[in-house]
Amino acid sequence: MTTPVRRGRTLRQRLLAYITSGIGRLTAAWRILTTAQTAFLAALGTIRPSRNGISRRFRTAAAAFNTALAAFDRAARAFAEGWVATDLPLIYREGAWTMLDSADRTPEAFTWTDQHRAAITSASAQYYADFIGRIQETIRRSRAFLRAAQDASRDTTGRTSLERLRRDYPLDTVIYANNARYPVEAWARAAITWQAVSTANTGAARTALNELGTEWLEVRDGSGCGWRDHRDEDKADRTLRTVQDALAHPVAHAHCQRQFLPRLDLIGRTNIRSGAPL
Repeated sequence: MTTPVRRGRTLRQRLLAYITSGIGRLTAAWRILTTAQTAFLAALGTIRPSRNGISRRFRTAAAAFNTALAAFDRAARAFAEGWVATDLPLIYREGAWTMLDSADRTPEAFTWTDQHRAAITSASAQYYADFIGRIQETIRRSRAFLRAAQDASRDTTGRTSLERLRRDYPLDTVIYANNARYPVEAWARAAITWQAVSTANTGAARTALNELGTEWLEVRDGSGCGWRDHRDEDKADRTLRTVQDALAHPVAHAHCQRQFLPRLDLIGRTNIRSGAPL
């Protein structure tokens, strides 16, 4: 039984389902941690600071936070593993199938060749490392928060407030190297969307070359969107690009609308400049 060519739903609609699911799973993992921080600060507010050591009530609250921190670590890592091992290969194949559909070919024309496997393996390894790095950084900040809370429990001067602890250690945000802070949901949406669209477009571009035999792609993108980044003067929409250029820049920014269409009529043409307008 053959799989029908799927013209009923656009690639954007199918990607949205993967993206929405991914964001939900990732933010749910983070919610374990942020809920625990709120509960810990509430408990800390009921403990009278003392210089005579750590109270039993503080130890109980800290143990509950550490349990939640371990649960967050497991849930976040499970998401990262599932996303790169299951979701991204399916997204790559969605991009490949959409490219074939645009050329009036059936999905059976796509097979997991060594080139396709190498492409998704490389992307998955990079994206997995990105997520694991972010998880590890969050765990480091969580432990720093716990140490600061312990110091606050011994501070009888009242100089360390609960509001200050939350402000200095905001576990509901992601902090970039330039100290920019983004809410976890906004970061998750941007990261997952970037990875999904990049992966789908990589699958599409490689399929155009390997299965359709064309090196030329027509680009559809947001009005005014640049090729390398959103502000690039080299505009992307309705231009011709080589597959190699498309693989180098499958998207320009996190919420990019870029899509590739095959130009079978240009097979063998050598007198075209990549980036030429239609």
